[in-house]
Formats: sequence, structure tokens, C-alpha cells
Amino acid sequence: MLSLNDKIEIMKKIILLTILFLGIAVNAQELTWHTDMTKATEIAIKEKKPLLLFFTGSDWCGWCIRLQKEVLKTPEFAKWAKDNVVLVELDFPRRAQQSPELVKQNMELQQVLGVRGYPTVWFVNASKKDGKVNLEQIGSTGYVAGGPSVWLDGANKILANKKS
Repeated sequence: MLSLNDKIEIMKKIILLTILFLGIAVNAQELTWHTDMTKATEIAIKEKKPLLLFFTGSDWCGWCIRLQKEVLKTPEFAKWAKDNVVLVELDFPRRAQQSPELVKQNMELQQVLGVRGYPTVWFVNASKKDGKVNLEQIGSTGYVAGGPSVWLDGANKILANKKS
């Protein structure tokens, strides 16, 4: 039979784990990856942030999966992204089905930016003039070994070139 102190200690641990779990769940939900370029562009213009365009083959590209695991799904990246960019995932899956509109959008952006391999990450500034959206290229990167701090250092150097 457990003593009162043992029961109190168990309750403290349950409460602590619940708070920790809820904190992780809330943080994971806060990072939004857009797939609709029109919506993402509107947000980027409104918030005066560049777009981070992540060209990926989510269900077949090993380097894409590695970039996701080592950088894009880390707390360091999430904190940085919220302050610096609007996230857009442009996926080219082999198994998953996509709407014809999404396939068309992703292919057009791939051609416009000259993406030839995956993963490719482009940083662009979006502007709108006479109802037409313009994307100004800031710079690009891909998978970089060394974890989130190395990748984010490179991203910050690219963004230092932006003309807002």
C-alpha cells in the first residue's frame, strides 16, 4: 500500500508530465506550413516577411526527409521561422495524391525558380502591384549538415540580403 507521500509524489509527476505534454503539443501546432501560394503571399505581404519556399519530395526524397527531421521540425527552427518567414511547402510526392490545382501551382513555381533537385529552399520577397504578385528572389539553400544552428546561420546570411 502506498503512503500519502508516495501518492503525492505520483500526482506531482502526473501533473508535470501533463503540463510538459500540453506545452509540446501547443508548440507543435503553432508552426504553419502553407500549401496555397496565394494565401501565403497575402500573409507575407501583410506581415512584411519573406516567404520560405520548401521544394520537397516528401514521400521519396531521403535528403528532404533528413532536412525535415534535423532542422525543419526542431524547436529552434520553429522559433526562428515564427519571427522571420512565412512557410510554404511545395511538395512533389510520388505516392500521395494532390489536387490538379496544387500540382499546377507547384510545377509553375518550380519552373519559375529553376528548381532542379530536392530539397531546395528558396527565400523570396512577395509584392503586389496592379493585382499582380511579384516574387523577388533573395537566395536559396538545401540540405546542410550540422543541425538547426548551422542551417539557420546560412538562412540568416541569405535573409541579410533581402530588400524589404
